[in-house]
Amino acid sequence: MTWDELEVAVRGCVKCPLHLTRTNVVFGEGPRESSVLFVGEGPGAEEDVSGRPFVGRSGRLLSQLMEEASVPRESVFISNVVRCRPPENRAPKPGEVSACLGWLQELVWLLRPEIVVTVGNVPSRLFLDTKEGITSLRGRFHRAVFAGVEVLVRPIFHPSYLLRNRSREAGKPLDLTLEDLRSLSSRTFRDIP
Repeated sequence: MTWDELEVAVRGCVKCPLHLTRTNVVFGEGPRESSVLFVGEGPGAEEDVSGRPFVGRSGRLLSQLMEEASVPRESVFISNVVRCRPPENRAPKPGEVSACLGWLQELVWLLRPEIVVTVGNVPSRLFLDTKEGITSLRGRFHRAVFAGVEVLVRPIFHPSYLLRNRSREAGKPLDLTLEDLRSLSSRTFRDIP
C-alpha cells in the first residue's frame, strides 16, 4: 500500500462505531521520511473539527514542550492509535483499537521510523505489549518490533495529564517530559542497549 492509498482507505474507514460520530478522520501529519513518529491515543474535539492531530490545548502544550526540547514539530510525523474521536474524549475501547490497528501498522511500515514516542498509556501499552503504566515505562527507551519494523519506543506523559500538573519543579511530570523529549535529539538506534 502507498501513502496515498493508505490515506484514502483511512478517510473512508467504517470499521468501528466511532465513524458514526466523527466530523473528520485524523490521519496524521508530518514528513513522510521522518525518523521519529509520535503516537497519541486518539483525536479530541479540536482535532475532530480540524482533521489534524494534537492541535487542541494538549497539542499546543506538546508543541511548546517539543520546541523547548529542540524537537521541531514539523520534523516528526504525528498520528494516533485511533483516527476518529472517541465520545467525550474517553480512551479508545479495545475493539476500536483493534479496528484501527491495521492502519497504524501500515503507517509504521511505510514510515519505518527509528524512534516512536508514545504519548500516554494507550499507545505505550500497544507498542510495548504490556499492561504497565506510563509512570513506570517513561524515562527510558525500549526496543520493540511493531508491524515488522524494529523501533525504539520512548513513552511520555500525555499532555492532558501535564495540563493538570503544570509545575516545572525538578522531578515533576512536566520536567520529566521535557527530559524525555530532549533525549530524542541525542539518541540513535545503535546507542541503546
